[in-house]
Amino acid sequence: MKCIISKEALLNGLQAVQNVVTNRTTLPILSNALLKVENGKLTVSATDLDVGIRAVVDATVEKAGGTTLPARRLFSIAKELPASEITIEVDSKQNALIRSGASFFRIMGLPEEEYPAFPKTDGAKVFKLTQGTFKEMLKKTSYAMSQDESRYVLNGVLLSFKEGKLTVVATDGRRLALIEQELEFPPGNEGDVILPTKAVNELQRVLGGDEPLTLSLSENQIVFDLGNVVIFSKLIDGKYPNYRQVIPAEAKDRIVLDRDVLLSAVHRVSLLANDKSTSIKLAFSKNNLEISSNTPDVGEAKETLSIAYTGKDFTIAFNPYFLMDPLKNIESDEIFFDFIDELSPGVIKYQKPFLYVIMPMRTA
Repeated sequence: MKCIISKEALLNGLQAVQNVVTNRTTLPILSNALLKVENGKLTVSATDLDVGIRAVVDATVEKAGGTTLPARRLFSIAKELPASEITIEVDSKQNALIRSGASFFRIMGLPEEEYPAFPKTDGAKVFKLTQGTFKEMLKKTSYAMSQDESRYVLNGVLLSFKEGKLTVVATDGRRLALIEQELEFPPGNEGDVILPTKAVNELQRVLGGDEPLTLSLSENQIVFDLGNVVIFSKLIDGKYPNYRQVIPAEAKDRIVLDRDVLLSAVHRVSLLANDKSTSIKLAFSKNNLEISSNTPDVGEAKETLSIAYTGKDFTIAFNPYFLMDPLKNIESDEIFFDFIDELSPGVIKYQKPFLYVIMPMRTA
């Protein structure tokens, strides 16, 4: 194979895929990227067998063909090349000759035939929405995914396609984030799948704005077609817990709060939290909210906000980081905080089909 490509295009292609490149020693070829040139395009692909990414960039093709080259090394070299145009030529022994200006490199590759094949999407269930919509849904939920590998079904987000809606849910057992979006699809396409953390992170990195996104869903894998970038992922095999049963039925109190003011106050008060004391208290009284933390051997912090509240006095404690996560990721100026009592979960909502359930912490 032989092609001439701009430095910017090559870097864009390698940048898109290199996060999934693995140095897994049992299969050395997985530390390589697959490069194929044909029809005026260079296709760069990488996979760790669970998640894969393919990116297509423009190139001048002098001889069609393919090879696999060490992805991170190739990216490091391309970044430092002096000229804006790069020539890549691969001989019959899989030696890649790279020329740019006065620079020359020879890198040893492995045959493309040894590289794992990307999945086919024949017969898959297909869903269409915009990239920006899906990116927002992931942004507003993914922070609640579990990091505990022993609870593997929670190490990702649930995608639930039901009743003309896509519902995205994430929970770690102590909080839950949920968002819904109306979506047209045939009744036969209904179902639930769990998208793993690594795929969620890669999608948030590459998804754009108003450009179309096609999801192709098979029995144990999902493919996201963004146009010039395609991401595939295996799905988590397991049954997601019944998340509806942890959402409180009806609140006794709804308090309207300024999102930015609350976020700033919680952040300041949480500066005294440490590993031994990771809770802050919210004390509600007439037209008043006092946010406080008291950490043994460190000190205490307190901040008072004026709010519109006329209900009974009560105090509830939360993990401050769990409280800040949704506040950082929703765009509304105003939020609703729904409560039942000091021991029941609190629920954050705003003027969109989103909710966040947060379990209170018991304090002495």
